[in-house]
Amino acid sequence: MKKDVLTLGIESSCDETSVAIVKNGREVLSNIIDTQIPIHEKYGGVVPEIASRNHIEAISRVTKKALEEAKVSLADIDAITPTYGPGLVGALLVGLSYAKALAFANGIPLVGVNHIQGHIAANYITYKELEPPFLCIMMSGGNTQIIQVKSYTEFEVLGKTRDDAIGEAFDKVARVVGLGYPGGPKVDKLAKERTSQHRIAKNTF
Repeated sequence: MKKDVLTLGIESSCDETSVAIVKNGREVLSNIIDTQIPIHEKYGGVVPEIASRNHIEAISRVTKKALEEAKVSLADIDAITPTYGPGLVGALLVGLSYAKALAFANGIPLVGVNHIQGHIAANYITYKELEPPFLCIMMSGGNTQIIQVKSYTEFEVLGKTRDDAIGEAFDKVARVVGLGYPGGPKVDKLAKERTSQHRIAKNTF
């Protein structure tokens, strides 16, 4: 009987410390997120140094909780898979350094994960029957790309924004008009409200 493969993923590329336990690359046993949104709201955006310090405070606690929720121990983990980039350098270093120490101390293989490829791989969790090849539109806070996924390990960027990513543009617009941080959800909510009001007004006349 084939053994299940358990990975412990560590994400610290921006302002959220997250640890997940995943079985066979498709089933999430736990996913613990420690968000820093309340901390960065007062600044109108993510402050890299503050983000890094908060990752240091949260990462051990988040890892312990992820293992507890998945009902597994480090002895059950087959690989530790931290994000190595792209992202905020200081924030990435916290997650990567912690992962290296955890892997070395417990004799567990370490497999670094590219942040963008991680976004693409999330589709395999949502759509468990999905297999390459397919086209992927990548729209995160710092990256907007159209990617041809040729295989699980082969990718080709077909197009991308020349300056700001869509998520970053949302945050900047929100800051300029006084909506605050994070901008994406607030701009989206306002747009839906205005669209709804427009439809009501249109149907009235």
